[in-house]
Amino acid sequence: MRRPPWIPRHALEGDIAAIEALISRSVRALHRPFYSELQIDASIGTVFGVDRQLIEDRSYFVVEHGGAPVGCGGWSRRASLCGSDTFRTGKDPLVDPRTEPARVRAFFVDPSWVRMGVGSAILARCELEIVRAGFHRVIIMATLPGEALYASFGYQAVERCEVGMPGGLTLAVVRMEKEILGGPVQAP
Repeated sequence: MRRPPWIPRHALEGDIAAIEALISRSVRALHRPFYSELQIDASIGTVFGVDRQLIEDRSYFVVEHGGAPVGCGGWSRRASLCGSDTFRTGKDPLVDPRTEPARVRAFFVDPSWVRMGVGSAILARCELEIVRAGFHRVIIMATLPGEALYASFGYQAVERCEVGMPGGLTLAVVRMEKEILGGPVQAP
C-alpha cells in the first residue's frame, strides 16, 4: 500500500471520542506482545488516554485517512511525562525551556496503519514545534512498543522503569531523551 502524504493537524475538542476509540484499538492490538491483558485493561483511560490539556495547548495532533483518525500524538511544555487527565486536578504546571526538556506524549497509531509513516509524521511535526517553542531537549516516557520509533529518531534510552496503575499493577516503560540543538531530525 502506498503511503499517503500524512499531514498532522491540531486535535480539537470534538475529536476526543474518536481519539479515545483509537487509543483503545491501538493499545489492545499493539501492546499485547509486551503487556498482559490485566495491564492493558488497567492502562486504558489512565496511563493511556486523552490529556485535554494538550488539546487546549494546541500541541496534540491527529492524522486522518478518509475523515477518521489513524494516528495521534503530541508534545507538551508541561510537567507531566505521561498519563491521561483522568486524575489530574487543575492545570499541569509549565516547564522552563531554558532548563527543562519538552515532553513527547501520547502517541497511538491504528493497528491497520502501523509502519506507514503515521507516527513518524506526527513526531517530526512535534519536533518542529518543540524547537519553535525554544526547547533544546526532549524527554519521552516510552512504552515498550513505541521504543523503536523514538530510537529511529535518535532518542536514547536512559532508564527503564515502571508506571503505577490502579489495582497495584505497573507498566514497564522506557525514559528516553534527545538533544535538539540544531532543529528537528527528519523522519527516517
